[in-house]
Amino acid sequence: MFKVLVSDPISDLGIQKLVDAEDVTVDKKPGLSEDELVAIIGDYDALLVRSQTRVTARIMDAGKSLKVVGRAGVGVDNIDLEAATQRGIIVINAPDGNTITTCEHTFAMMMAVARHIPQAYLKTVGGEWDRKSFLGVELRGKILGVLGMGRIGSEVAKRAKAFGMEIWGYDPFLTEERAEKLGIRLSSVDDIVRNADFMTVHTPLTPETRHMISRPQFEVMKKGMRIVNCARGGIIDELALVEAADQGIVAGAAFDVFEVEPPAADHPFLNHPKIIVTPHLGASTVEAQENVAIDVSEQVLNILRDKPFLNAVNMPPIPANVLNKLQPYFGLGEKLGSFVSQLIEGAVEEISVSYAGELAEVDTQPLTRYIVRGVLSHHLGAEQVNVVNSLHLAKDRHVNIVVSNSHAARDFTNSITVVLRSKTATRLVTGTMLTGYGPRIVQIDRFTVDVAPQGNLILVSHNDKPGIIGSVGTLLGDNGVNIAAMQVGRELEGGAAIMVLTVDKGASKELIAKLVELPDLNKAKEINLY
Repeated sequence: MFKVLVSDPISDLGIQKLVDAEDVTVDKKPGLSEDELVAIIGDYDALLVRSQTRVTARIMDAGKSLKVVGRAGVGVDNIDLEAATQRGIIVINAPDGNTITTCEHTFAMMMAVARHIPQAYLKTVGGEWDRKSFLGVELRGKILGVLGMGRIGSEVAKRAKAFGMEIWGYDPFLTEERAEKLGIRLSSVDDIVRNADFMTVHTPLTPETRHMISRPQFEVMKKGMRIVNCARGGIIDELALVEAADQGIVAGAAFDVFEVEPPAADHPFLNHPKIIVTPHLGASTVEAQENVAIDVSEQVLNILRDKPFLNAVNMPPIPANVLNKLQPYFGLGEKLGSFVSQLIEGAVEEISVSYAGELAEVDTQPLTRYIVRGVLSHHLGAEQVNVVNSLHLAKDRHVNIVVSNSHAARDFTNSITVVLRSKTATRLVTGTMLTGYGPRIVQIDRFTVDVAPQGNLILVSHNDKPGIIGSVGTLLGDNGVNIAAMQVGRELEGGAAIMVLTVDKGASKELIAKLVELPDLNKAKEINLY
């Protein structure tokens, strides 16, 4: 008989499958302190929590029979994942349970901003019968730009089509084939900004998506745009949005999220006549709270019964002999994936990983998970992608993964080559571990280099001519960017070449644009590896 402890308030319907299971006993004891949990957790095989209980290493040490910790929700900040992994305890969450409720809240906000519903309500209940001030617009026939075509964005697009809207979708992993199946138009952020009537964002918050809609976008935006953000605060520059609304560029905005939550009392959104807000209610429905509990309960039951399960967020145990060989390469693999994902143009269709040398002699799937995590987390965010779900997320986005092995590693004991393919481009990076030097990038596309994969890098493609290095260094220096290290790779004298610069701080987009304007310099790309 398995014993399950529920230490946070979770609905009875959410855990009904566990209660009904003949081989499971469920105890509900919310509000326990850490000491109280430590005293009793040794009797339980599984622990279910929401956000109140902090599952510490001390609690897991006392849980001698503990096999799984389930989080009825998405975030696992309250669970010590490293401690769980070290003890072989599986941690699972429910990433899909909030999809429909967030999608529907997005539509509620879209309708509200289109018809000025909150503003009209306040005037009406205040005693004013004002029909002239609230002339709205229909959704039918309008272009809706969806930034982020994951689970929630796809559901929004599906419902918008039922309203007669034309859907333009952007996502770094959205291919033309999938867009066609969804019945939407594959677009760029710039296309959406310039042409859409409504725009809704459904991307994670990453360095790449922070302020992805800011002053440069508002300056070219189609006048009369209406914007909805039920995803993450910070994707849209709040101050720039207020300026655009004041200038008449943005006709209305609806935000469920803020860069800082709760917002300050003097936040400009709170009293702006064109902006409506809610207090992060995207996942706040009875059904969503029940769904995440149901999802977690099902997976806990599968784990206890030794059946296949989904949504684990920590690393499964690896045999010691395999771990000893792979562990030094985990960080390198993730950095290689991140590096090449920042180079590729177009939606990634295939991730090809080649292992050479001694690595080819062991099961490299755990290492492949790190590489795929590096590729995906650049766009999806590190908090959404982990080494357990990375392969699943790649498959969910129709990204093919190909792994090959070779016992011969050119010039190195071991090497890892990662190739990304999109419909329009193929990019390659190879890395290894050098004794005494640590992880190194030794090849970028067809060029041989020797680069430490860390910090702020600038990759420059140029013609191999005298003076190029000096002009690049001068421009960076004039703009306060110090070069810590530099590597140059070329095939033939006077031919195509690359330059990899390690710099002390990130370069602005404007500075990168200035680099490209230098004579005989073809492309420049900033790459962040942290």
